[in-house]
Amino acid sequence: MTPRRPSRNPAPPAEQAAKGAQAAPPQAAPAKRPPAKGPVAPDTRAPLPQSAPLPAAPAGTPPQPRTSAESTTPAPRLDAADRGRLLAGEHHDPHGLLGAHPVDGTAGTAGTAGGLAVRVLRPYATGVAVVAEGRRTELHDEGDGLFSAVLPGLTAVPDYRLHVSYPDGASVEADDPYRFLPALGELDLHLIGEGRHEELWKALGAEPMVHQGVAGTRFTVWAPNARGVRLVGAFNYWDGASGLPLRSLGSTGVWELFVPGLGEGELYKFEVVGPDGGRSMRADPMARRTQCPPETASIVTASHYTWQDEEWMAHRGDRPVHEAPFSVYEVHLPSWRPGLTYRELAVELPKYVKELGFTHVELMPVSEHPFTPSWGYQVTSYYAPTARLGSPDDFRFLVDALHRAGVGVIVDWVPAHFPKDDWALARFDGTPLYEHPDPRRAEHPDWGTLEFDYGRTEVRNFLVANAVYWCQEFHIDGLRVDAVASMLYLDYSREGGEWLPNEHGGRENYDAVGFLQEMNATVYRRCPGVVTIAEESTAWEGVTRPTDSGGLGFGLKWNMGWMHDSLVYVSKEPVHRKYHHNEMTFSMVYAYSENYVLPISHDEVVHGKSSLVTKMPGDWWQRRANQRAYLGYMWAHPGKQLLFMGQEFAQGSEWSEAHGPEWWLTSDDYHSAGDHRGMQALVAELNRVYTATPPLWERDTDPRGFQWSLGDGAEDNVFAFLRYDAQGAPLLAVSNFCPVVREDFRLWVPEDAAAEWAEVLNTDEARFGGSDVRNAEPVKTTPDGIRLTLPPLATVWLRPA
Repeated sequence: MTPRRPSRNPAPPAEQAAKGAQAAPPQAAPAKRPPAKGPVAPDTRAPLPQSAPLPAAPAGTPPQPRTSAESTTPAPRLDAADRGRLLAGEHHDPHGLLGAHPVDGTAGTAGTAGGLAVRVLRPYATGVAVVAEGRRTELHDEGDGLFSAVLPGLTAVPDYRLHVSYPDGASVEADDPYRFLPALGELDLHLIGEGRHEELWKALGAEPMVHQGVAGTRFTVWAPNARGVRLVGAFNYWDGASGLPLRSLGSTGVWELFVPGLGEGELYKFEVVGPDGGRSMRADPMARRTQCPPETASIVTASHYTWQDEEWMAHRGDRPVHEAPFSVYEVHLPSWRPGLTYRELAVELPKYVKELGFTHVELMPVSEHPFTPSWGYQVTSYYAPTARLGSPDDFRFLVDALHRAGVGVIVDWVPAHFPKDDWALARFDGTPLYEHPDPRRAEHPDWGTLEFDYGRTEVRNFLVANAVYWCQEFHIDGLRVDAVASMLYLDYSREGGEWLPNEHGGRENYDAVGFLQEMNATVYRRCPGVVTIAEESTAWEGVTRPTDSGGLGFGLKWNMGWMHDSLVYVSKEPVHRKYHHNEMTFSMVYAYSENYVLPISHDEVVHGKSSLVTKMPGDWWQRRANQRAYLGYMWAHPGKQLLFMGQEFAQGSEWSEAHGPEWWLTSDDYHSAGDHRGMQALVAELNRVYTATPPLWERDTDPRGFQWSLGDGAEDNVFAFLRYDAQGAPLLAVSNFCPVVREDFRLWVPEDAAAEWAEVLNTDEARFGGSDVRNAEPVKTTPDGIRLTLPPLATVWLRPA
């Protein structure tokens, strides 16, 4: 993985308005503060129109009977410590102090009558009344925004409402959030505590729902070491003092509050008070939608998308991926066509990928991230597609469109590290929570980020459920897991004394191993047809071995060794290539140790590495010919293929996330557009022939599917090998990495393979920009093999005629 720049830290202090969210207007004094946008609608059976102040009671509403405050008694006095913690937002059980609770005549303050004690916290209000069972009762002002009274004659809690008045004469009527029972079930809490909640996003975060007959949103957050948690948002002008306190649900560390009337579209954060009393305004770790960066608030959301990819989902797993054609076009969505939204991309991307014949697209990370130049590899909201391109349902629309075009979707997933922004995951509850508590395990030395604590069950659950979430909620067909090597080794990029050995004194991170095994096993069990792919750059044994055999359980692994060695070879001048011949043949020594993908990814065309065509030696014609020959060799080599955008038309410049591919190179207005279109035509033909030719993919992981025809042709810069399908039908691939035509070149083939061979692909064809040297007629097999004409800097594929 390419080192990423550390993300910036734009979080504001907790007492200020959250960046990008609706801030409170300036006030002369608290008493003059505008009425908070109350957390309920006038009609609790219908969600409040979002981002609009709560209206007062409708004009013409008949006055209700009133009971003066003097005719009631205050509720029993709060304990001073409880009162202080409640007002400071540090109470673990605000529902025990607020809301309605039966009292008898002997309980609490002397002289308190029996009935129902109601207490409300409404800072900045001038008065609060309870409307219950046809009567209205004014509450006593206890100071500091607390109001209370005992409603005589009531023994059970009715469906009461609150009438709140403010200094400017405005008033709102709303349901009381503190009259509701917990909206999270015991089974959910048990599974969270065990770290086994495989649909965690349905238990934590913001969930619009109907609870006890009332529409609203349940807010839940895991913060086990917090003194207290309050909900703040646009509905209360981002004021922590008037935030809604959540209750702690026991030893699980989960805090919960059901807020009637709040619905989709509301902006919110959590004000978290840490063990030391420090306060921070935090985005929801489980937010399924966020503001567009640089704004950082979370947004209440629910999906209303209707999928139309039933056929694709039903059959995507019919053939195991390692026995199927699998060629991948890697895409950075924001820069592929800069300025396009998810829905606009859904019109152009499926068509383009289909025309080029790729079976899959791989999307660089789409989870929300604050720092655009990180390309998505510094994630702050693991459950939210980036808002830069649209809503979560808009992203579903894009995936659906790709599926309906017959294209699978892989996304980059980044569980190796996360940024230090103090509004996100770092020290979330005032302590190291998602990160490891030991700094030697928490700090990532390369990227200025933090590493997850894979040994903590709740953290593993957060990540495992996230992998399932993308596959289940967005119909993703594969996860490419970023930077696996940095997870597996405790000494990754660390010097002696900077890392802590495991219990056996070794450098293996057993916690990370266990996490990866659990993630892979869970995804494969829950999401049939999905493949997981490891970016793992070392010789760790068993990356693609099943977990029940002690492996990590990935379906495929990026072959970084092949990528490095082959690029070294093709970057050399042809006269020097004979000295590097083994750079190309060495891959077959280990080709069947794992299930491999051959990646020419974004990492190979950035940071001074130059584009693929620019890596090649020679003049412009030779560079393009070298690239064509290389791609022909790559597509024929055992393993799956991956090519980064822009390389399919021989872009000469490095990729820039600010500008994306140089599409103008293929436009009619560019004088050399034909050169670039020729490369596009070759990639499309490679994919067409590849997909239709089982010898090229059916035995990718089976040594019986490969045989050298010429592996020692160093002096001629020639490689030739045979690929076989499950029935033994062959394909002969020959690559000439020398800029001269080789006439009557003899190659060995099995005597019983075929009597005649015909070209099915030649990268030197004129339509691809080549010199059009061909084997026009079928080539006959002779006792000493076959004799071919090899075009200059070209790859030729032949099959039995």
